[in-house]
Amino acid sequence: MQKMRSDAEKIYTQAIQASLPDEAVKKAVAGKNFAFQGKVVIIAVGKAAWNMAKAAAENISHTIDKGIVLTKYGHSQGDIPGFEILEAGHPLPDENTIAGTERIIEAVTGLSEKDTVFFLISGGGSALFEKPAGNLCLEDFLDITSQLLKCGADIVEMNTVRKHLSAVKGGRFAALCAPAKVYAIALSDILGDRADSIASGPACSDQSTSAEAWAVVEKYGLKLTEEMKEQLSVETPKEIRNVEMQITGSVTELCNQAAAAARALGYQPMILTNSLDCEAKEAGKFLAAVGRTVLKDGLPLKPPCALICGGETIVRITGSGKGGRNQEFALAAAEGIAGMENIVAAAVGSDGTDGPTDAAGGIVDGGTAARLKEQGISVSEILADNDSNRALQAADALIMTGPTGTNVNDLYFMLCGSADE
Repeated sequence: MQKMRSDAEKIYTQAIQASLPDEAVKKAVAGKNFAFQGKVVIIAVGKAAWNMAKAAAENISHTIDKGIVLTKYGHSQGDIPGFEILEAGHPLPDENTIAGTERIIEAVTGLSEKDTVFFLISGGGSALFEKPAGNLCLEDFLDITSQLLKCGADIVEMNTVRKHLSAVKGGRFAALCAPAKVYAIALSDILGDRADSIASGPACSDQSTSAEAWAVVEKYGLKLTEEMKEQLSVETPKEIRNVEMQITGSVTELCNQAAAAARALGYQPMILTNSLDCEAKEAGKFLAAVGRTVLKDGLPLKPPCALICGGETIVRITGSGKGGRNQEFALAAAEGIAGMENIVAAAVGSDGTDGPTDAAGGIVDGGTAARLKEQGISVSEILADNDSNRALQAADALIMTGPTGTNVNDLYFMLCGSADE
């Protein structure tokens, strides 16, 4: 079992390493004739902002007049010449979020049609890059974001609401940059790579409407102040003319890299889906059920094999514990494969963090549930209390990568070994 766990660690490590944004940014700017005439400003927002900014700074053949990185606490990796490095809160915005966003707005204010803005976007930008619109304040955003996180809304639903309450989302940042030309390079953490949903689409014409935002409010019974209601009814820009966008990096590539790593280790890989978006606990139970079928009946593959999924699950918070979607997925999978041999499951966030914890996810096997039971820990009770972090820590089953510098959704996979593994 130890070898299979080691193999699992190699698979997610290699998949994440292959999905880092450095090469993606290089490819996005390579060979392009940008025809610079005026100032060049680089703005990078999101969990991968530092890495993307550094790659851009090293590969754009022009003096950078101003550069700003706005990323999550602990995700910057030192100075970049010519850049102001700022950090702020995630998954909830804080005072530094507002201050950093205002610094970015200042940097693009007053530009001319001869100037160029490189806008580098990665996952986490929805929380990290924010200024409330109209008469709204930070507390309003904390309230609505908290409600959206707790109710189980998916990322598209969350962004549909948040962009209508924002001064920079849903194409409004592009409008602030005008008449300057904006080259946007986006590292996608959105299933289907919908451009106006990545970081809530600051530089995209917005496909969502106020009516759709109101539908999300009604679906989940969200509570709004009068100021929120007023702002939610203001439409976002539907036509943006000063932006050229390129989407690079995605969960599809993350899954492909995991499959390649698994194959190199002797496992026949099968990518079941790259758009998993159901409840984390249910997804963990499902993958465990598929693993049981593999070991019992050799379907859909005979072992040794690797069953791979990518996407972003959700957690409905009903308890008071601490954890994240990947940890809940892993713990639910552990319950589903309890007592089985030659099976390992892993769930990991490509950005290196999972919920309000310092873990990236969890890695479990057929003996994880028994080890917890010996310590008096019930998996079902832990899941009911959303306390997966405590349980996985007790089982020595946490995945700890630290900030990775990328963010292309989550990777879930199960290794099913033969009897001699």
